[in-house]
Amino acid sequence: MQIFVGKNSLLFCLLSFALFMAFIEVGYSFGLRYAKKYPSRESWGGGAIEAAVLALFGLLLAFTFAAAQGRLEERRQLIAQEANAIGTAYLRLDLLPPHERESLQGKFREYLDARLRAYAALPDLKKAYEELYHSEQLQKQIWRETQAAVRREAWQPAGILVLPALNEMIDITTLRTMIAKSHTPSVVFLLLYAVGMITAVMSGFGMAKTPGRNWLHRWVFALVVSLTLYVILDLEFPRLGLIRLDAADQTLTQLRESMN
Repeated sequence: MQIFVGKNSLLFCLLSFALFMAFIEVGYSFGLRYAKKYPSRESWGGGAIEAAVLALFGLLLAFTFAAAQGRLEERRQLIAQEANAIGTAYLRLDLLPPHERESLQGKFREYLDARLRAYAALPDLKKAYEELYHSEQLQKQIWRETQAAVRREAWQPAGILVLPALNEMIDITTLRTMIAKSHTPSVVFLLLYAVGMITAVMSGFGMAKTPGRNWLHRWVFALVVSLTLYVILDLEFPRLGLIRLDAADQTLTQLRESMN
């Protein structure tokens, strides 16, 4: 569900705008009927409750936005860490004999190409998973060949330096996969929308206290909330919308170019 919403975040934003406008109209219509039944403005009340619901909705938006932004920054940092880990492991291959080193360096280049293709393939999940699987197989080959080369190497410090760097390079991929799949739980988004619709109804109800339909306020409320939700979704899925990780990916691309 989450990936479907992320791929269609603009459509979801437009749908949210329409729903907020509709729920404001529902609240306004209910407010008009209430005004006919209780003409006295003193009988309306509920101002404190309206303020509390609006404040709760604002907090939910703020916390969801902050969490999505935090995950985006974590994804960027992990890309930099992966580039550093691959670069370090690649350089330490120089400690191995030339014939061993050249074979492993070729595997490293193929591995990094597969990693770059996997993330460039999104939102095509099938192709992305195929490339990730290919990179995992290359990881295993690199690890086996490096272990064999270290066992044959008489100079033991080579293994002490190469294997930990290689292990870090492999571990970082697990972290990136976990963070890539980490998003705000669906129940939180459902709560956010439920409170948002209740807020829209109460806002429309409050507008019925004054004569005439204030379309500007309705449009501003629905538009601001919908755009905020759109940005949150973009932050949650930074490879599918306007917010991208392309600049961070350049560190891996530059590393690949330096391997030629």
